[in-house]
Amino acid sequence: MLSTRYVAGAPTWVDLGTPDLDGVHDFYRALFGWEFHSGGAEFGGYGTYQADGKTVAGAMTVPADQAPPAWTIYFKTTDADATVKAVQQAGGSMVYEPMDVGDLGRMAVLDDAQGVGFAVWQPGTNKGLDLVDAPNSMCWSELYTPDMKAALEFYGSVFGWGTTTQAFDGGSYTMVHPAGGTENDMFGGLWPLSDAPEEVEAGPYWTPYFQVADIDAVLAEVEPAGGTVRVGRMDLAGVGSFAKLADPAGARFALMQPEAPGGA
Repeated sequence: MLSTRYVAGAPTWVDLGTPDLDGVHDFYRALFGWEFHSGGAEFGGYGTYQADGKTVAGAMTVPADQAPPAWTIYFKTTDADATVKAVQQAGGSMVYEPMDVGDLGRMAVLDDAQGVGFAVWQPGTNKGLDLVDAPNSMCWSELYTPDMKAALEFYGSVFGWGTTTQAFDGGSYTMVHPAGGTENDMFGGLWPLSDAPEEVEAGPYWTPYFQVADIDAVLAEVEPAGGTVRVGRMDLAGVGSFAKLADPAGARFALMQPEAPGGA
């Protein structure tokens, strides 16, 4: 799962781009109790969602003619400019060139070799999210990709990720961890797009998982708050319960309720 140690190559930030930022605040408040705090004109209206005073995500207005509503996952780098070059050498592309965000850090927005968007963050005074792997915060990341082999080669080349494969009835799941880490440091997984029919139309993407204490209670809030349950509750023994959602603007994300110790 995620950790605020924020080693190179691990997720360090997540943010939402949506055409009507004010229009989604009530939705995320209903699901997670988040409150939005704007950074003001200095940061172009970019702000943060907070839970109990701790930053759990960023959010900004992105006009519909610039990009579809989406969550973006940021991976830590010690050198954003060097990572951009590594992405390009591995067949990916630069969407927005590296830029300084005040003294907070340096970022770049990129596409992998299959056209899936992600971002990198070179920390300054902002090391990353205040809270992860806890209720109402991000706890996992997952890539839906049209080419598993190519994706692993791309991210392995750029970040040096290691992999672990877990077998289950009917298949297997490939998980990733930072360079030099172990399976105890896994922060995400990869899934073939062709095996996820609910994702095919909208296309490949990185999705964040947000942890919840009671997935059924959260799912009951989704449609009344204007969102969509894309895939209802799924249970995986030894891991927990999952569901896939879309917010009122259509940004895709997922829920996870970890299995209690002892499987209770």
